[in-house]
Amino acid sequence: MKVTVLFFSVLRDLAGTERIEIDLPGGASLGDLVAAVAAEVPGLAAWDGKLLLAVNGEYAGREVVLAEGDEVALMPPVQGG
Repeated sequence: MKVTVLFFSVLRDLAGTERIEIDLPGGASLGDLVAAVAAEVPGLAAWDGKLLLAVNGEYAGREVVLAEGDEVALMPPVQGG
């Protein structure tokens, strides 16, 4: 199944793009997607424990099972100042 991944802030700089499409097997979870993207994007693994994740505009946990056409947002933690 194809899923669109959106990168925000510093993650967009790491990926070198604001979005990619990734193919995953049916039944893949959000955690599976993060692992697959980290394998493709150097430096993303260092952010793994800090990422904010959303599926189709709603925050989600890594256990969420993805579906064909989902849009997943990977965001660094919110920082203020």
